[in-house]
Amino acid sequence: MLQLILLRHGKSSWDDARLDDFDRPLAPRGLRNVPEMGRRLARRGPVPGLVVSSPAVRALATARGVAREVGYREDRIREAPELYLATPDEILAVVHATPAGVDALMVVGHNPGLTELANRLDDIRLDNMPTAAMLCVEFDAASWADIRPANAELCWFDYPKKQPG
Repeated sequence: MLQLILLRHGKSSWDDARLDDFDRPLAPRGLRNVPEMGRRLARRGPVPGLVVSSPAVRALATARGVAREVGYREDRIREAPELYLATPDEILAVVHATPAGVDALMVVGHNPGLTELANRLDDIRLDNMPTAAMLCVEFDAASWADIRPANAELCWFDYPKKQPG
C-alpha cells in the first residue's frame, strides 16, 4: 500500500503588496496552524518517506514546519517548481515520478489544484481544501506510477479548524 498526503500551504500574508505571489510568507495564523498540523500528522501517521514541495515561500515554510514536527529532516525536502500553482495532472506527474521504496509521500502545494486532485481520488467531494489542510489517500498499487483513482481510498482529511476526534 502507498499513502499520499496532500498538504495545502498555511495561510499566507498579504501585508506587503509589493511582493509577488510566489514570495508571500506565512501569515501569523499560518505560523500557528502549520506546527499544529505537523503534530497531528505525527500522532496519526504516516511519517512521510519523502516530502516534495512547491518552491513558493509559503509552501516551503509549510513543508519545513510540518517536517520539524514529524522528525523529517528539512534538508531532505525536495523542491519541485512544477508544483507552483499546478493543475491536478501536473501534481500527479510529480507523484507518478516518486522513486520505489517510498511508501508515504507528502506533496505540499496550492489550490485550486490540490482540491481538484482530491476530488478525482476515491469518492471525495470537497468544495475547498482550507489552508494547512491535509488529506491522506491510500493506494492499492505496487508503484507510484500505478496509482489511479480506481485504486484509491480516503484514509483521513484534517484541517486546522476541525475538532479532534
